[in-house]
Amino acid sequence: MFDSIKRWMAGEPHGPGWADVAAWAQAHGFRFKRAKDDAGFVIEGAFGDRPWRLEWGPPQRSYIDTQELRIRMELKLPSDLQMLLLSRPLMEMLERETFEHYTENTQTHIDISTPEEMRWLAMFPKVTLVLPKSIRGRFGAVGSNPQTAAAWVDTALARQLEQAAQSWLRVEPPFVLMTLRGRVYLRLELDLPEPAAIEQALSLFELAAQAALHVSGATQEGQVDWPSTGTTAWQSQLDDPTDRQR
Repeated sequence: MFDSIKRWMAGEPHGPGWADVAAWAQAHGFRFKRAKDDAGFVIEGAFGDRPWRLEWGPPQRSYIDTQELRIRMELKLPSDLQMLLLSRPLMEMLERETFEHYTENTQTHIDISTPEEMRWLAMFPKVTLVLPKSIRGRFGAVGSNPQTAAAWVDTALARQLEQAAQSWLRVEPPFVLMTLRGRVYLRLELDLPEPAAIEQALSLFELAAQAALHVSGATQEGQVDWPSTGTTAWQSQLDDPTDRQR
């Protein structure tokens, strides 16, 4: 405790460093702040005038063993636009767990306390994705409307997934992209929050958000879309968020 007081009086940072992440966020005009008890951190920014929120810290899903990277963004998508894309090993594991859970407990209905990722695998049809040959077996998807979900993973997003599969998704960690209640979400098991991995995840998330707007018809109804200019053009959103957790 005395050491903490000395660091505070000296103006020195306490807790985990994450100096490289904070510097990266500052360089892009994003807002970086530590979570309570130094359990993780939050980065806030925006694509154009559309704010997003990134969190890194203890996992909120049981299928993530170490630390979790979460990104979410409000897009005001139609409430029935329910699409889920995930890494193939995670998809197979969740399907197996869902089957075992309901057969062992002889349940005849889906428990609403079960995460959407598991419920949707049981509820929605699988989607045939048009992916580059090198990653056709690396990802799976389901959706309330399979045709819309297939269109969501357009050429640009498919190519970004291919690049990710060669770098930050190379070892196939648990990975999820989904649209739910008007928002788009990304979840990823990420033990070490290196700026390069965070930036690449944000880049993929941006494409997924744009593609979700497109397939929802929002961009055809007069709503303004942001330019696809990459992370260097993202603007910061510094207002205090009112929605900390989904």
